[in-house]
Amino acid sequence: MTNWDYTTDVLVVGSGGGGMTAALVAAQAGLAVLIIEKSEYYGGSTALSGGGLWIPNNHLLQRDGLDDSLEKARTYLANTVGSRTPPALQEAYLKSAPEMVLYLASNSHLRFHRSIGYADYYPERPGGMTDGRAIEASPFDGGKLGEDLAKLHPMAIKIPAGLAFTASEYNKLGMITSTWAGKLTALKVGARMIFNRIVGVKYLALGQALIARLRLSLKDEKVPLWLNTPLRELVLEDGVVLGAVAEKNGKLLRIRANKGVVLAAGGFAHNQKMREAFQRAPVNSEWSSATKGDTGDAIQAGIEVGAAIDLMDDAWWGPTSVPPDAPVMFHVGERSYPGAIMVNAAGQRFANESASYVEVVHAMYRHHSKEVQHIPATFIMDQRYRDKYLFGTLFPRQKIPQRYLESGYIKRADTLEGLAERCGIDPQKLLETVQRFNQFARSGVDEDFHRGASAYDRYYGDPTNKPNPCLAPIERPPFYAVQMVPGDLGTKGGLVIDEYARVLRGDGTPIVGLYAVGNNSASVMGNTYPGAGSTIGPAMTFGYLAAKHMANGQIRPIGLLPRA
Repeated sequence: MTNWDYTTDVLVVGSGGGGMTAALVAAQAGLAVLIIEKSEYYGGSTALSGGGLWIPNNHLLQRDGLDDSLEKARTYLANTVGSRTPPALQEAYLKSAPEMVLYLASNSHLRFHRSIGYADYYPERPGGMTDGRAIEASPFDGGKLGEDLAKLHPMAIKIPAGLAFTASEYNKLGMITSTWAGKLTALKVGARMIFNRIVGVKYLALGQALIARLRLSLKDEKVPLWLNTPLRELVLEDGVVLGAVAEKNGKLLRIRANKGVVLAAGGFAHNQKMREAFQRAPVNSEWSSATKGDTGDAIQAGIEVGAAIDLMDDAWWGPTSVPPDAPVMFHVGERSYPGAIMVNAAGQRFANESASYVEVVHAMYRHHSKEVQHIPATFIMDQRYRDKYLFGTLFPRQKIPQRYLESGYIKRADTLEGLAERCGIDPQKLLETVQRFNQFARSGVDEDFHRGASAYDRYYGDPTNKPNPCLAPIERPPFYAVQMVPGDLGTKGGLVIDEYARVLRGDGTPIVGLYAVGNNSASVMGNTYPGAGSTIGPAMTFGYLAAKHMANGQIRPIGLLPRA
């Protein structure tokens, strides 16, 4: 018989969006809840993210009269995820995701708005939507958290005080030199930053707003959150998880969880040994944008009590650059702006650069070989691109820091041939590739990879660039090159779960008392990325379902939506 140091109903391991949602719903159902977090900060990778949730048939789409339905979303997943994950898991997500959002919007400080125009990542496939299904948490005054604001996981890149913007605003800011919407958004964001500084508003957006709203809601329910408290092992007796051992202030504590343990501690993005064991080379944990605490501890703990694992070879990939003495840069919009391409070591294009980030990295791995390396790939742009568009943290026309040039992070040359030589690429091959691409740019049709044909490509494209918003000739010197590696937002493999987020053994039976959500679990999305928010949407939905299951379905009812 185990002696316990602390007893609760629900123990949540991890404080990202999935874990916090599970904790909140359970607490509002009248269950005693404890959250433990290994880091000195709460929020996990969710706090570092864009904070989007991919929620088919959500109430905001319905409010705006857009055509979506359960059946349409089901068709879309069938044509993207396919049979890679169990139909019951997909069905649970599709039915429960909009319910989860309504629950939070009516029972907590969570407020959401649509990421208008952010298309599904495969909008032309059956069931896809060019209007998109993504939503995000509305901006929030972090000052409402009091002293807990200082414990919110900071963004990877330090930004000026008072500056924050939504995903939709970021997209418009990318067009600051091209469109009036871009210019007006820049003025709006700048004026708001000044106002926030003057009046002291701690304005938060993106994943920071999502986590802050959840944290305030948990404070209302008086849910304890123990920081600097890593999980050490699960306590298993007679095939049932009764609780866990955690370390707090240098002391091991045995924590009893009467209803269950929810593993919500992320994936193994920063565990190099696990990555090398499960994923294809070359792979490097330092290329990941996930929180540094993503070291797979909770996945290992689940494996030790008999949990099955899946999708361990995959991640939420994206082309990433590695600047000197700075966090890695996960590149999204840059690949759609016209006037740039990505090439392999032979100087050849190998994919639609504007496709979803997961698709581009899958192509990098698929084509990579000793004969022709695709990792790293090389991003090529000209001076016209630099004058008009953002690249990482560099604004249009901004002088390139000397350390970027001296370190070789950004290579510059007056001719394409000279740039090729600096990159170790055959100059003639690169010249031929650019000449062919420039022909496509002038005709508006990418005959090789169809860049700009999809509504997703065009979302980040330049609408003033004709005839194709994603294609422009690369011809104005000087020319620039940046190496791209397969970075990620986190790994997507983990413990296998069922439609209630219960962790399963290899024989398909549930481990009683154990649940997993988010990147701690094998993703419902399989090897694909259907739309913006396909990580956090499922994390929070299965957190909701886990809490609902532990409460025997007796959770707080969905109420009236607030006006604001």
